[in-house]
Amino acid sequence: MTGAIVGIAVVLIIAGGVTASLVAYFRLQRHRADAAAMASYRELAEEATARHGALQAQLAELTDRVKTVEGLLRSVD
Repeated sequence: MTGAIVGIAVVLIIAGGVTASLVAYFRLQRHRADAAAMASYRELAEEATARHGALQAQLAELTDRVKTVEGLLRSVD
């Protein structure tokens, strides 16, 4: 009887170890996927910031041109 209990205990310990290993593995994979997604998001945010700066520069240039045209139109009056 004691041998059966020891055998069952060994099997349960092995099953628990395998289960814990699988859970840890899938958590690690999820963490890696999250890290990759965050890196991709960071690159996208940096690109958006750079484009935003370029658009602001273009908008400032267009604002100056509109002011120049308005000045010319006012001088015609």
